Amino acid sequence: MSKISTESMTTSSKLPTALQDTATIFNPAQVQAPQQPYHHKANHNQNRSIEQSAEAKVSAPVNAAPKIGFVSLGCPKALVDSERIITELTRDGYQVASDYAGADLVVVNTCGFIESAVQESLDAIGEAISKNGKVIVTGCLGKEADKIRQMHPAVLAVTGAHAYDEVITAVGQHVPKPKREADENYDPKIDLINEAGIKLTPSHYAYLKISEGCNHRCTFCIIPSLRGDLVSRPIDSVMNEAMALKNAGVKELLIISQDTSAYGLDLKYKTSFWNGMPLKSKFYDLCQALNDLGIWVRLHYVYPYPHVDKVVELMGEGKLLPYLDIPFQHASHSILKAMKRPAHSENTLARIHKWREICPEIVIRSTFVVGFPGETEDDFQCLLDWLTEARLDRVGAFTYSEVEGAVANDLPNHVPEDVKQSRYERLMTLQQDISAQKLQEKIGRTLMVLVDEIDFEEGVAICRSYADAPEIDGHVYVDDIDATVKVGQFLTVTIDDASEYDLFASYQG
Repeated sequence: MSKISTESMTTSSKLPTALQDTATIFNPAQVQAPQQPYHHKANHNQNRSIEQSAEAKVSAPVNAAPKIGFVSLGCPKALVDSERIITELTRDGYQVASDYAGADLVVVNTCGFIESAVQESLDAIGEAISKNGKVIVTGCLGKEADKIRQMHPAVLAVTGAHAYDEVITAVGQHVPKPKREADENYDPKIDLINEAGIKLTPSHYAYLKISEGCNHRCTFCIIPSLRGDLVSRPIDSVMNEAMALKNAGVKELLIISQDTSAYGLDLKYKTSFWNGMPLKSKFYDLCQALNDLGIWVRLHYVYPYPHVDKVVELMGEGKLLPYLDIPFQHASHSILKAMKRPAHSENTLARIHKWREICPEIVIRSTFVVGFPGETEDDFQCLLDWLTEARLDRVGAFTYSEVEGAVANDLPNHVPEDVKQSRYERLMTLQQDISAQKLQEKIGRTLMVLVDEIDFEEGVAICRSYADAPEIDGHVYVDDIDATVKVGQFLTVTIDDASEYDLFASYQG
């Protein structure tokens, strides 16, 4: 069975089934990315092709209201921003267009994390202008409004990241909000969109953003300048959304932020009340409360601070998925110091070993930067040695590239591009071997998996285990399924075989 291609992919998925008019969250032509296994995408890029995506559902009757096209690029945090904007537009009575030609206006939610993402965003804006003409730009690249307007002077408005109200206002200025009292086809079900809002993910999983911004000042990153300092949501707000998602049928919550383990720090861990019980806005307390929902909870973007040990204890007790996504970024102390990484002085290998003692089933995913300015062969070898000992389950990597505004641009001793690429390939070759070995160890085991997709022609269910986050990790391909198997269903399967990144299993019904 062939692996999924890694060229940049675009977002479209299902909105609530109670909303009936078919529309697709469509996306631009894609910039070709270097071919590498899809599971190594470093920044959780959620872009997906139309062919790989489900149709979105929007409630308003056909031709009853103006239609807004939406192009969503970047990471899950940006995807959540897109979901919120589309939810508010839908509440205002707008529909979502399925293509450029059918849209009265197009919103492009951009990414500006690395230079390739900046270029992809600029290309997406250009395509939207050429194919529609009326374009509003939002998202991380919106910080560079002058650059956007210089390249694309026809854009109607530019806003920054998570500027929901500004986007809604700009849309209303150029495509007036429909007057419901004058609309014979107005569907009152629009007013019933619940607190979960409209989601662009399949109906059985959803991203839950618990905070925005970041207090760290890593030298290669411009996220704080794009999204600001840490701003945590009060825990009752997070839990209300989590409960609404569960009630809407979500089986898996993926917890995201810029720094998940710092959750609540800015609130001084303020106590709120939820379901009549006091809860502190604190990482551990949030994890405990989410466990009580009785669905899968997966943690992303967790920094390896000492207090994470207590959360791993919850995993060992079966109260959270034993999965941690931790952006280690490097292993050489000199490089980590140059990066100004939080916890750069920590002995992360010792912490990983401790986590595995607490929870032997824990799966750890991480990302790494190779070719950072000043990285010597000894520094890189340190990283390879660290990976050999750490034996992480899932690893993504990318070569360092300058991003406008990043402090690291001014560091001395930049690494030549050919050396960066060579180191990237060496790292991924090593990790491929580690991944293959670890997956071979699962042959013969029985696992619970969640069905993401069904290939009816092949009779195969494409699933994920607790070890696999959507879009970025591997799959469990389950053969010989019957007609009772549905997307969003849990199956108990036996692992029969493994490749470098995926598992193959049988299902007895």
